[in-house]
Amino acid sequence: MKKDVVKFIEENKIIAICRGLYGEKLLQLVEALYKGGVKLVEVTFDQNDCNCLEKTSEAIRMLNSKFNGKIKVGAGTVITSEQVFEAKSAGAEYILSPNADIDILKIANELDLVTIPGAMTPTEILEAHHAGADFIKLFPAGTLGLKYAKDLLGPINNVKFIATAGITPDNLGEFLKLGFSGAGISSYITNKNMVESGDFEILTEHAKELVEIVNKI
Repeated sequence: MKKDVVKFIEENKIIAICRGLYGEKLLQLVEALYKGGVKLVEVTFDQNDCNCLEKTSEAIRMLNSKFNGKIKVGAGTVITSEQVFEAKSAGAEYILSPNADIDILKIANELDLVTIPGAMTPTEILEAHHAGADFIKLFPAGTLGLKYAKDLLGPINNVKFIATAGITPDNLGEFLKLGFSGAGISSYITNKNMVESGDFEILTEHAKELVEIVNKI
């Protein structure tokens, strides 16, 4: 049920953004993050890779099979209708995009997927919200900063926000205290070089650090 996925995101808050990672390395990473308490994983479509549909859907299926409901897997960088259908077919429960495409939102909502489009300005945010977005991904949140986010949340206090890009242990707590529902985090917990060199214990510790911040709010 869609409302259960929304609740799971609100409860767990940390979405690990896995970009360009597949197969055994991705599995090892997600196992390490799960040990650290992270239960939301975004597998992105790499728009530069002509095989991204196949690779991403295969990765989503693998994670769903291995974790059997213990984590919730979403598809990221979803920017075409074909990618929405592929994500749904592979078992993704939510989709994230860098932009707010009303047509993509419509298709995703019809497929009962939780939607997290990216937006920056008040106009983009409210257009996506009125088109049925479940959350709005403020992107790039770290660059825009806490003051921008605080100013937004003054008048736009009826929207659920996910902070993404540039979120670290130094600012995660502040975004959550402002009222953000969660955060999409990449390099701190999904660093590709660390994955390649097998530093999974460090990534587990990083995941624990973020989860501790969440639990203190």
